[in-house]
Amino acid sequence: MSNPELQVLDQDEAAACCSPMVREPLDEAAAVDLAKMFKALSDPVRLRLLSLIASHEGGEACVCDLTGPFDVSQPTISHHLKVLREAGLVGSERRGTWVYYWVLPAALARLSALLDAPATAGGPR
Repeated sequence: MSNPELQVLDQDEAAACCSPMVREPLDEAAAVDLAKMFKALSDPVRLRLLSLIASHEGGEACVCDLTGPFDVSQPTISHHLKVLREAGLVGSERRGTWVYYWVLPAALARLSALLDAPATAGGPR
């Protein structure tokens, strides 16, 4: 399985493609796509799984390393990992009998850019 090449954007290009909500409203397609990511992260187990994967040594974790910290079954962990993968937050690859997961930095950057609001954004103080 090959990893697709990521295009590096300069700051102007990144701002244009990922404008925070305080600068312009989201279009329908972007809202649907981002909602899938946020919905995936709305579950505490999935949020913890993403954190475990991101903080794992080497930036990737075997599914065998992800079941211990939870009081749920292995099939439930696999389901949550599938939701994270389908939302575009993690990538995965089978190696022998195990599946390894890693966080997709572009997805986190997209979520972060969306929520990045200047300290002087409107609203009461």
